[in-house]
Amino acid sequence: MKYRIENGFVAIDKPEDFNAKKIFECGQCFRWNMQEDGSWLGIARGKALRLFEDGGQLYFGCPESDFQNIWAQYFDLERDYGAARRRVSINPFMSQAAEFGKGIRILRQEIWETLCSFIISQCNNIGRIKGIVERLCTLCGDTVTYEGRTYHLFPSPERVAELEISDLECLRAGYRSEYILNAAREITLGRLPLDGLDKMATDEVLETLTRLKGVGIKVASCVALFGCGKMDAFPVDVWVRRAIGKHFGGKAFDSSIFGEDAGIAQQYIFYYIRNGLGS
Repeated sequence: MKYRIENGFVAIDKPEDFNAKKIFECGQCFRWNMQEDGSWLGIARGKALRLFEDGGQLYFGCPESDFQNIWAQYFDLERDYGAARRRVSINPFMSQAAEFGKGIRILRQEIWETLCSFIISQCNNIGRIKGIVERLCTLCGDTVTYEGRTYHLFPSPERVAELEISDLECLRAGYRSEYILNAAREITLGRLPLDGLDKMATDEVLETLTRLKGVGIKVASCVALFGCGKMDAFPVDVWVRRAIGKHFGGKAFDSSIFGEDAGIAQQYIFYYIRNGLGS
């Protein structure tokens, strides 16, 4: 990945398939927000980052070492998404969905944060999910200073495991609080091998995660895709199920038709249908 240092920012030529608004608003992450100046500020992997585009360039407000070691992987910058779009365009519907979703990239997020966030996401909307996540970070997350301001990091499972269910009442997460606490304790006690999860095959990841109370196949698939980098994972929610029923024969559908691009195809489908198109 070629980059330059300009005025304290790491700059790269903007990839054809990189649209920050689509990336951050397609339902895969919950700690990025657009600022008044049009830039995006997010907290991920123990760091804060400002990202903005200007004149066909992308600018990352971070040290060179963080770009190399964290953000290039986080934004999946080495993958050719143009080629992936072409591969998943297997019928007219997918061609339209892939074109509409052009610019989406699959973020490589921390596994624990992804698990916790998608437990929170169950039967929830994005605005409320983001609120619960922020309250959890404020409750027990460490802090980081960035551009003169202090931000809360996502708390470790060990820190969450120390809490009692009553401590989580301030989250206003309802029944999900029990699932969050249980997952944190299972990880802390070593009964869920969090560190080795991304080394497992996708089916094994799903089987392992669904042992957790309150974690079904949809949440597990989101963790496999957005946390473990399993690009063949294919989360199915109400939006994707609707598209499957209409365009892929419903129960006869097999996501393996997309091969290793299944996760990318899923995001195109989700984003397209959720925006009221293709239905």
